[in-house]
Amino acid sequence: MRDPKLREIDERAFLRRLDPMLDVYAAAMEPPAEQLPGRHTIMERHSSYPAFRAFVAERRGALPGLPGPVQGFAYGFHGERGQWWHDVVYHALSEREGVDHAEAWLEDPFEVAELHVHPDAQGRGLGRGLLTALCEGRQERTVVLSTLDRRPDTPARRLYRSVGMVDLLTDFEFPGGGPRYAVMGGTLPLAPYPPASSSP
Repeated sequence: MRDPKLREIDERAFLRRLDPMLDVYAAAMEPPAEQLPGRHTIMERHSSYPAFRAFVAERRGALPGLPGPVQGFAYGFHGERGQWWHDVVYHALSEREGVDHAEAWLEDPFEVAELHVHPDAQGRGLGRGLLTALCEGRQERTVVLSTLDRRPDTPARRLYRSVGMVDLLTDFEFPGGGPRYAVMGGTLPLAPYPPASSSP
């Protein structure tokens, strides 16, 4: 079976793939099943955000020209005031480190909303490929995201650190409860070495 290929998709193609992308999300994150309809709605809404960009890792379909099973996906957009994640993180950074610190990271950010690879396809560089492709050529000054804070050395945390991202918040609980997250940030363009400093 051929390895998945990365491809950029537009908003319409993204919406057509929501269900298989949610399957990848569910396999990678193992959320309660009752949360998936809400995640579907959030992802659908995100596709209308400014400067939206998305990539998928797909295997070639059985029929020529048809997309194969989605093995991974990533998407993001330009972050700005009025977006839920942006406002929550801005407030938390302002409280902990001051408004100047929050502005430095969130004045002109590319926000990576989701990046997931199916567990069966992990360990082959798909996550790094998706992140690199997603951030390539972006005009924003910083890139920010949140990832589960199960422990500091997860594969995801190692990946993000390897491209210069640092912890901005750790052991962070978003409103509404749920698992703890780390919020991470880096400067654009991504550079594997050396790691970014604690201020952009």
